Amino acid sequence: MDAPLRSSRPTAGQRDLVDLLARGQAQLGQKVDALPARLYLDEELYAREQASVFRQLPLLLGPSALLPRPNMAMAHDDYGVPLIISRDGDGQVHVLANVCRHRGTRLLETSEPVAANRIVCPYHAWAYRADGRLAAIPRPDCFPGLDKADLPLARFPAIESGGLIWFAREASSDFAGVAALEADLDAFGLAGLHLYQRRTHEVAANWKLVIDAFLESYHVQRLHASTIAHFFADGIIAADRIGLHQRAVVGRTDYLARIDRDDWAQIRRAATFTYHLFPNSVVIVSPDYINLLLCYPQEVGRTRVEDIMLIPEAPQTNEAEMHWKKSWDLLDGGTFGGEDFRAAALCHQGLASGLIDQITLGTLESGIVDFHRLLEQATA
Repeated sequence: MDAPLRSSRPTAGQRDLVDLLARGQAQLGQKVDALPARLYLDEELYAREQASVFRQLPLLLGPSALLPRPNMAMAHDDYGVPLIISRDGDGQVHVLANVCRHRGTRLLETSEPVAANRIVCPYHAWAYRADGRLAAIPRPDCFPGLDKADLPLARFPAIESGGLIWFAREASSDFAGVAALEADLDAFGLAGLHLYQRRTHEVAANWKLVIDAFLESYHVQRLHASTIAHFFADGIIAADRIGLHQRAVVGRTDYLARIDRDDWAQIRRAATFTYHLFPNSVVIVSPDYINLLLCYPQEVGRTRVEDIMLIPEAPQTNEAEMHWKKSWDLLDGGTFGGEDFRAAALCHQGLASGLIDQITLGTLESGIVDFHRLLEQATA
């Protein structure tokens, strides 16, 4: 893994948003909007999203910290494709099919990282290197004329950028939009962070209902009244786009107005950045840690959400462990699991009743309208 890139200053785009927020210039939509309830319920639309968005666009697999050392690998199944994410001896990331070239056996069974100098098939012990090359076949005399170089594991396009690992199903997929995020993510030093905790939540809701919650600030003072609401001003948010991806910042405007807005450390203490990585992932940058939320659609009304918390370094003392555990419990179990994901499930229940045919969105919720407009364009 490459050495982490760190910045002591915000990028120009990050600074512009902080300036807007410090002046108290909330970015509001122009009018009340409505979206049809079928966007969250329609099986045909869900199938089009899978074919046109999840099959065609780059998708986030997780942070670089999933594989912190060379010659490591792990299974990943949440996009409905049996994958191996690996890091070879030179630190290069690969995304491979988790399917042996001999008889189709699944190679890795665990979604936890394991040593992978060799990835060995549990059936007949065909062995692969971490880069997917076939390294050894027991009883090679039984395969006369077979050239191991002709049978590597199937490979998917992949990129490691800004401390995140992405892949695509199609060779024609364009990673330019991923690369455009790199400077912002490097400003947070994301590539050098330590993976503290991972947890998967099963949410009985359409995947877009989970994403919607991170595209507006209207709910924060209400839904999160008992957890994080006191950290933020009501309805003050600045947002823009990096291609398809939304970048937003919220915080205490009075603090931001008084600090040196070229001092990245001061900004980080006073503001929270949130990035919606189109289509299905969210990065939430708290003052001293980062959460990634990866939303994996399983069915039209069921989403698997993986929460990953990244911290500067592994806890070295009991006090440090207690500090990070408190933050993890607050967000994963409280804010996300107990509030955001619960609200998404309650929304899906209500919409599935058929008693309303559209949802109503105010001027603080215009990010949701924008997201669905981009999805409509992608599935047209």
